[in-house]
Amino acid sequence: MLTTTDVNGHPYNRLLLVITLLIGTFTTFLTQTILTTAYPTLMADFHISASAVQWLTTGFMLIMGIMIPVSAWLLDKFNVKYLYLTAMTIFFLGSLICWLAPDFQVLLAGRLTQAIGVGMSMPTFQTVMFTIFPPGKRGSAMGLAGIVIGLAPAIGPTLSGWILLNHTWRALFAVIMPIAAGVVLLTIYSMRKVLPTSNPKIDIPSIIASTLGFGGLLYGFSTVGDAGWTDSQVLISLAIGIIFVALFCVRQLRLETPLLELRVFKSRTYTLSVILTAVAFMSMVGVEMVLPMYIQTIRGESAFHSGMILFPGAIMMGIMSPITGRIFDKIGAKRLAVAGLFLLVAGSLPLVTLTANTPIIYITTIYTVRMFGITMVTMPVTTAGMNALPTHLINHGTAVNNTVRQVAASIGTAILVSVLSVVTKDATPAASGRLLDPIHYTNAMNNAVIAGYRAAFAVSLVMAALGLVLSLFLKTDVIDRRDAS
Repeated sequence: MLTTTDVNGHPYNRLLLVITLLIGTFTTFLTQTILTTAYPTLMADFHISASAVQWLTTGFMLIMGIMIPVSAWLLDKFNVKYLYLTAMTIFFLGSLICWLAPDFQVLLAGRLTQAIGVGMSMPTFQTVMFTIFPPGKRGSAMGLAGIVIGLAPAIGPTLSGWILLNHTWRALFAVIMPIAAGVVLLTIYSMRKVLPTSNPKIDIPSIIASTLGFGGLLYGFSTVGDAGWTDSQVLISLAIGIIFVALFCVRQLRLETPLLELRVFKSRTYTLSVILTAVAFMSMVGVEMVLPMYIQTIRGESAFHSGMILFPGAIMMGIMSPITGRIFDKIGAKRLAVAGLFLLVAGSLPLVTLTANTPIIYITTIYTVRMFGITMVTMPVTTAGMNALPTHLINHGTAVNNTVRQVAASIGTAILVSVLSVVTKDATPAASGRLLDPIHYTNAMNNAVIAGYRAAFAVSLVMAALGLVLSLFLKTDVIDRRDAS
């Protein structure tokens, strides 16, 4: 049935609302990775360093990480129609600022503005999708969500490389703007008040603790790759993050109406789903960052070609997301998660044996297997966890899950990149060998770099194996009725 009613009893077209959300989410998620292959171009155009240009991603993640915990309060406070409309308008304005940017500072300001919109729209999208579908249909609904959440970031680098072959970096934002503007217009027409609202008070100390806590953690983990684990800036950022996250958690448990309801963790099913999703994302995002580096530095491929090599994995995710969603509605999450994490382990194991001559088709195949496995884990497990919560906690459950996933992605990337750097450095031959025996030195240097990549992929394998073990503790029920009561 395409037409249903909102919280005020007014009919609306659910299909059109879902289409609006899917297009909007695809656009915002695409923006997260579309700049990665443009970094060299931006460095040349603005005469900036690699560490400076990295702020286009680091800053983006920081603002998202700060906004997501606040989203639960926003969803309780404001009509979801106007909240999503505001989020997509902010995102459009951020894209416009980036497109017009005369210098790097303005470009960065535009990216941070985009991140505010994404940080508001992402939890809104997931909360609405969970609310407007009954538990027995949420797997199929979130399977559709999995297409955009998984596919958009995966195709971002490939699309970016293709655009940059024929256009300037400004075209990356010119492509985004008309779609974002169209979503704003669609939202005005299709979105309705489908979530109940109240008048919760905003707790300023919670906002401050959340900002410093999650911001500190995300910044610290995002800079580990360049600075290393022993860098004072990294250690101070992580220490600040841990302290303020702890203070934030303590305060939430004491407040009658917390900014973020951490009591969602009373549900065993929900807690396990959050941990499994975090582990899967750590393994996925870390490899998505490191594998293109291997393809470009060891194999000498361009950024565009490295994106094309990994593109079948993105397509696999897009194809399988709705299928796994429908399967979840019939058999639940446990068997899907166990099978998916087994495939993730099976796809991660060959990466530990990569050499400088491993066939490209082999790399594409095992990466596609990994993405197939991840598709069977992330959305089904997330849906199972959300099904275990009562309806009034869904917005808080979504915000907690997204926050943990964002931090986990940063941690996974930081760990893999740091392991890559440390192992490569330890295996690097003495510089004197460059003059004494250049051929031997070159071979030893190549072996050192490959050893670093193998070690990084070994860490990813451990993460996947940990997830496989944890998945065995999932319940076989589609919905945990006891937890949801």
